Amino acid sequence: MLDVGKALMSIKASFSNVVNVLLDWDNVHGDFCSWRGVFCDNVSSVVSLNLSNLNLGGEISPAIGDLRELQSMNLKNNKLTGPIPATLTQIPNLKTLDLARNQLVGEIPRLLYWNEVLQYLGLRGNSLTGTLSQDMCQLTGLWYFDVRGNNLTGTIPDSIGNCTSFEILDLSYNQITGEIPYNIGFLQVATLSLQGNKLTGKIPEVIGLMQALAVLDLSENELVGPIPPILGNLSYTGKLYLYGNKLTGSIPPELGNMSKLSYLQLNDNQLVGGIPPELGKLGQLFELNLGNNDLEGPIPDNISSCTALNQFNVHGNRLSGTVPLGFRNLESLTYLIPMELGHIINLDTLDLSGNSFSGPVPASVGDLEHLLTLNLSRNHLNGLLPTEFGNLRSIQIIDMSFNNVTGSIPAELGQLQNVVSLILNNNNLQGDIPDQLTNCFSLANLNLSYNNLSGVVPPIRNFSRFPPQSFIGNPLLCCNWLGSICGHYEPKSRGPPKLVVLHMDMAIHTFDDIMRSTENLSEKYIIGYGASSTVYKCLLKNSRPIAIKRLYNQCPYNLREFETELETIGSIRHRNIVSLHGYTLSPYGNLLFYDYMENGSLWDLLHGPSKKILSKADSNTVMEVVDQEVSITCMDLTHVRKTFQLALLCTKRYPSERPTMHEVLRVLDSLLPAPPTKPCSAPTKRVDCTMFLIDKGQQHPTPKHQAQHENSSDA
Repeated sequence: MLDVGKALMSIKASFSNVVNVLLDWDNVHGDFCSWRGVFCDNVSSVVSLNLSNLNLGGEISPAIGDLRELQSMNLKNNKLTGPIPATLTQIPNLKTLDLARNQLVGEIPRLLYWNEVLQYLGLRGNSLTGTLSQDMCQLTGLWYFDVRGNNLTGTIPDSIGNCTSFEILDLSYNQITGEIPYNIGFLQVATLSLQGNKLTGKIPEVIGLMQALAVLDLSENELVGPIPPILGNLSYTGKLYLYGNKLTGSIPPELGNMSKLSYLQLNDNQLVGGIPPELGKLGQLFELNLGNNDLEGPIPDNISSCTALNQFNVHGNRLSGTVPLGFRNLESLTYLIPMELGHIINLDTLDLSGNSFSGPVPASVGDLEHLLTLNLSRNHLNGLLPTEFGNLRSIQIIDMSFNNVTGSIPAELGQLQNVVSLILNNNNLQGDIPDQLTNCFSLANLNLSYNNLSGVVPPIRNFSRFPPQSFIGNPLLCCNWLGSICGHYEPKSRGPPKLVVLHMDMAIHTFDDIMRSTENLSEKYIIGYGASSTVYKCLLKNSRPIAIKRLYNQCPYNLREFETELETIGSIRHRNIVSLHGYTLSPYGNLLFYDYMENGSLWDLLHGPSKKILSKADSNTVMEVVDQEVSITCMDLTHVRKTFQLALLCTKRYPSERPTMHEVLRVLDSLLPAPPTKPCSAPTKRVDCTMFLIDKGQQHPTPKHQAQHENSSDA
């Protein structure tokens, strides 16, 4: 018993970060059976050691081999380094060894493969090197072998077919090369995962004889050749992942016989031909991904028979024909490319990009109230942008670029308070840019370039943040950049005025004096910002301070504002209102000269100087700043968060980025609960699917879609 206590203390000594974790591991003479993570049998022999998820560092002590009665050791999810101790092979009854998700290095001890008792070997997520030993099948009692996510090299041993006790074999995400051995088909595994290696050659047809397979993952390798039709015999397989290879040929119709199949991912290969109608027999199919191949022809009507279908991806092909009418019945769909639009209310992503779809966009797209992403770019779509897009209140991304869409931009898009990205470039849109778009407070990415838009870019609110690249390629569109047709709105370039503009306290001040005192209106003289102006402090040569209000001179509207302010302020005389002493039109903008007010604003006088407590914050940080009593009076903290975010918008440095009070009131009004309405019957909406036609055409290049998943063996 003393030897066991010493061994445990040696194990603790080799660990780091144990101060607050292994507090009770303090005495070799103590009752170690009561220590954290130590489990004993009836005769006080240590049979299990579980120190998982404790953030332990350091190395695994060779003293572990002195725990001769140990049957299970679990050290997963720590930060252990160093090699796997060879002394583990001295433990005769070790059945479970789980060292997953650490930082272990070196090779797997070869003698470990000769432990006939070992049943579970979990080594995933380390940095182990070396090759797979020819002796691995000596583990005659092993059912779980997982080395996923290491740095193993070499080939899969030809003797792999002798590992008849294996049920889970996961060799994924290593650097294994060569071909898949033919005799791998002799395994009786339920999960075979070879994903993310450098395997070459063809898929062995013998894999089609592995009747126990539930998961087959050969994705992200360099496999070539056709998909063996014999895989259709895998009647118990639920997940088939072959994406990210160089597979050629057509999709075998025999795959429709895999009655248990729920995930079929064949995307990112070089498959040709059509989509087999036989896939419609897969009643349990949840995800079908055929994207980024060279498929052509129509989408079979039979696919709508896959009533469990949740995700359907065929982008990056050359499909043609019409969208099957039966797709309206697939109520489980949340991700679809393409779909019978408008009937799948839970859809959050619609990506039809990079195909050859033509025809108008059905108005029923506006019924997708939960839609977050709409990407129909790089097709041959025509017709108008549906005004029903304004009903997509949850939408964040709209991409209709590189189509043949005509007509005007719907003013209804201004109702989209959550839209972050609106991309409509390279179409044939006409008319003015609707002022309502300035109501989209969240809009950060706008691209209207290369259309036939005309009129004036809205010069107010948040539109000033968008660069000229957002609007170029519209010859009739007017705003202030080089080449714009509205250059005649710009004041003609003029040199510094020689006119004396100020006469204060018998002193004469010229424009040059003022520019010299403020270093050409340097930022360090800024004392405030207005809705359309910046205010500077200037100390004149007689030591008298004045305030200079600089109106932004980007659009002709400011000239009218300038004239209005001159007329109004110039006629007012009151002891509590600062006096206007002069003005000038200059290359720096339209300037107004006032008395300088020493005590700041009326707010500062009433409330004292403000404290800068606001900064960029995510949603969680915002809630930390809010008064804790709010949670008592306001049941919906989402409204609090939105109100706070609106307040932050009002504190933007540049006035053009701030919302107007009208916009603020509109947003606050939208947060109020809607008044109860009487129920009414509405006519049933019908969708003419023939409006959404698909023509063959040249496929536009699209980025390679990388499907991601974690198979069922991810423990």
